[in-house]
Amino acid sequence: MSFDVDAVRAQFPALKSGSARFDAPGGTQTPQPVIDAIADTLANPLANRGLTTEGERNAEAVVTGARRALADLLGADPRGIVFGRSSTQLAYDLSRTLAKNWGPGDEVVVSRLDHDSNIRPWIQAAETVGATVRWADFNPATGELTTDDISQVLSARTRLVAVTAASNLIGTRPDIPAIADLVHRAGALLHVDAVHYASHAAVDLPGLGADFLVCSPYKFLGPHLGVLASRPELLETLRPDKLLPSTDVVPERFELGTLPYELLAGARAAVDFLAELAPSTDGTRRERLLAAFEAIETHEDALRARIEQGLAALGSVTVHSRAAHRTPTLLLTLADRSAAVASRYLAGRGVDAPAGSFYALEASRRLGLGDEGGLRIGLAPYNSAEDVDRLLDALSGFLGTSPATG
Repeated sequence: MSFDVDAVRAQFPALKSGSARFDAPGGTQTPQPVIDAIADTLANPLANRGLTTEGERNAEAVVTGARRALADLLGADPRGIVFGRSSTQLAYDLSRTLAKNWGPGDEVVVSRLDHDSNIRPWIQAAETVGATVRWADFNPATGELTTDDISQVLSARTRLVAVTAASNLIGTRPDIPAIADLVHRAGALLHVDAVHYASHAAVDLPGLGADFLVCSPYKFLGPHLGVLASRPELLETLRPDKLLPSTDVVPERFELGTLPYELLAGARAAVDFLAELAPSTDGTRRERLLAAFEAIETHEDALRARIEQGLAALGSVTVHSRAAHRTPTLLLTLADRSAAVASRYLAGRGVDAPAGSFYALEASRRLGLGDEGGLRIGLAPYNSAEDVDRLLDALSGFLGTSPATG
């Protein structure tokens, strides 16, 4: 069965606005089943988790169900799923916890390809304890971050390497399993930012070799929160700061305060929605998710090819997304034209494609784009060929206007 984009689109109320949306890397739209799950959770009795009252049992079921769903999505153990406000918050909390065992002479590696949420927390934690930060560079001409780039900054003193599984700016997908092998042979831990990756590809925590992995459900059709996945036995070795009466059980010891039950219900619903995009209803939820992401990748890659062909015909456009393996995410600059002005022009014609560096400040600067970045075109499962044609028509119109009127 082919990917039925019309059936998918029908489940997104926000698409009734009529805009062609290419802003998914900043956050996807929400399907009705996710909206319903959030509303239903709030409409029913809720209390602090427990087994005595109906409200307690409802809360317990929501948390347990969400952990299992995210574990299925990430190929992880439910006991290693930690929920937080955002992936940024989780990275900050984890960096401070790990840094308790760092000191002068220790080294931490970050990459210039990454979103700042996988750079600054590690830099600041290292600075606090006197550890050294080393930078892994990427090739701005190709967009590639290779194992050689990582190996050049590894040493026997490396304690942790932080790297993205997919650049939210230009889509580059580094070879994380190969990087993980290098990192582990050096005796270090690997923290992987999969926020952008998890929107477009099936995640396999053991297969990637990540010790820690973060993602954000609002990037894959869910609500706004963050998720960290790790091995339970590794989490058991870490002692985060927490309140005295709060539980010391893993993973709850890493979750500060009462969890947002309605958002966890929405996250579970988003995973179930993705699983239902599989060509077949047979198999476990994990098996259906793997099949669904294969279908999603095929759909999105076809649209990406259509965009790239159209951009090549337009001329006057530089595409900075060039890596051999990448997500359907394109960063553009337009000859002698401002990306911000282009974004406003497109928005006026019902095409949503934002401009900026999107918190990937180091990557934008390394590409020679400074802090302004470029025009980002990102795809989601609900995008259609008609959306792509509207985008290309609007870009053609923009390039045909004078700079003064564009």
